[in-house]
Amino acid sequence: MRIFRHLISWALALFLIAMFIQSTIAPLPNPPEGSVKLFDAPGQNIVFQTIAERSGVSLFEPAGRFVIAIVELLAAFFLLLPFSRRFGAALAALVCGAAIAFHLSPWLGREVPVSLDPASTATDGGQLFMLSILMLVASLLVLVVHPGRIRG
Repeated sequence: MRIFRHLISWALALFLIAMFIQSTIAPLPNPPEGSVKLFDAPGQNIVFQTIAERSGVSLFEPAGRFVIAIVELLAAFFLLLPFSRRFGAALAALVCGAAIAFHLSPWLGREVPVSLDPASTATDGGQLFMLSILMLVASLLVLVVHPGRIRG
């Protein structure tokens, strides 16, 4: 049973790590324009620019984007190490919970625009919102499934 818990813990942790790394530094080729937190030009990240425009708070783009990217990379690092995996999962759950809260707010909405062009009405169809929910569930599962130290 313990080995099964380790395998599930590793699988969920690797999924979360891959998602956080992809959204912050995008190691895979051809990431969608305006979706990489650390390497988008100021004002070009679709999610954070949309939040900044709709809320009227200019700190979301680019300062908020960089802070969130650093927290996501820290969560990925802590998830990678088995002895700190629960802390990483808690940090990941916090980030994903905040993302879901923004998706449910009028500042972002469940469907995110795919372009900053005001004439474009295309959205992602809620894919980013669903990914946030999936990552929150995976984070919470890591908190439950990851085996603790053997005592005694």
